[in-house]
Amino acid sequence: MAMYTNHPVSALPTAPPRETTGHLLLRAWCVLVLVLALGGVGLVNAVGPLVAAIVVACSAVVSAIVWIVVRPPVAVRRLPWLAFGYVAWAAASISWSAWPAASVLTWLLLAITTFQALFIGAVLTWRDVVRAVASAAKWIVGLSLLFEVVVSVFVRGPLLPGFVVASERVDPIVYWSRDNLFDGGRIQGVFGNANLLAAVMLVALIVFAVRLAAGAPRRTLLIGWMAVAAFLFVRAGSATAFIAAAFVALVLGTVLVMRTARRPGERTRWYLLYAAVGLGAGAALWFGRDALFGLLGRGADLTGREGIWADVVARADQHPIVGWGFSTPWIASEPLIDGWIVDHGQTVVQAHSMWFDAYLQLGGIGVLLLALVYLAYVWRSWFFAVDRPRWDLRADRPHSPLTLLPTLIGALLVVLGLTESGPLLLWGWMFVVLFGAKIKQTPLVGVGPSEQSLSIERGELQRPAP
Repeated sequence: MAMYTNHPVSALPTAPPRETTGHLLLRAWCVLVLVLALGGVGLVNAVGPLVAAIVVACSAVVSAIVWIVVRPPVAVRRLPWLAFGYVAWAAASISWSAWPAASVLTWLLLAITTFQALFIGAVLTWRDVVRAVASAAKWIVGLSLLFEVVVSVFVRGPLLPGFVVASERVDPIVYWSRDNLFDGGRIQGVFGNANLLAAVMLVALIVFAVRLAAGAPRRTLLIGWMAVAAFLFVRAGSATAFIAAAFVALVLGTVLVMRTARRPGERTRWYLLYAAVGLGAGAALWFGRDALFGLLGRGADLTGREGIWADVVARADQHPIVGWGFSTPWIASEPLIDGWIVDHGQTVVQAHSMWFDAYLQLGGIGVLLLALVYLAYVWRSWFFAVDRPRWDLRADRPHSPLTLLPTLIGALLVVLGLTESGPLLLWGWMFVVLFGAKIKQTPLVGVGPSEQSLSIERGELQRPAP
């Protein structure tokens, strides 16, 4: 006989899972670390090198404590050993360095940057890494625009580092801000350098676009952030950044075409085609650089870089195997650096090419190690982007937009490294180690020891069994 009951037979409705406060704080800390990496030059301009160094050192101590507490799973065999080799060779160069004090200080910065990159990759999943990079980029975009607005509206004149209002006209290269926001000139953001601003704005555009493609919430607001980043990118007026953006777009198109391959060997034709296009474009860029850089308002000598390269190579050739000793960036107060190469009355503190910089500091061995680091990074990030996620017989799983970020950032760094030394320090080196290590540790988004359980993303961290 049928019976009626007022008790439901299904489970009671429950609230959707939420991230715990601990995990929110963990991701917020990672965002702060990324902000320090992306805007480190701005921090130096604001509070000076000594205070900035103390902040960076303290952040490393905090990250080490958090790592010990969280104890994320890490496969030792899958660590970025080539990057460690470059860091170790840089440390070894202190023993023969021509500027030992500078070598020690800058090597500590390199070691801290490497550690922070490993920390972020270890404690966050792929989705959280992309979210953290996007959040950090928003802070830099917002601070750069706010900084320029405040200078133009309230200061109404050039501003020197340390928030000092320029009382008399000096060479514009010295200014933190040139007060160009409303007069159409190049702006520099919190970096005090238009080239650095343009590069970071391109990073922001890349990560925002990836988030948008991945279905991020609040899409209208994200598009607004992209518009602001694009405005700052254009107003920075960096020729190198414009070329890098074109190369990033080419790499993106290539990846999307490669993803359409259905049969073995189908990619080969595309590789040959793009290789021919790339070689042709490179040749056209080199032989037609007079016209190209004229259109971009730059000289054919890359704004004096060819002269800097000649001086750097001449000195580097004196110690071609092991170099003069690590120092990235150069310390202007060092006797061998002070007054060596002068631009607009200021001592130059980089070779304006990561390859010439590595050759000067670490010799041919350092260049070889750096080339291996980038070759491994580009190789892994490329196949991370073009290959379908697969760990069983199923071969029709969709690609994740998140896998585009490492290879697009790699494309940016490769082009940027031709005329700037930025990829050797701060956010450039951090992204190489972070994404390179993350791909090795977790080659599939959402799959692997650090990705499998949703409890990690919700903050319910599972400690490995003792």
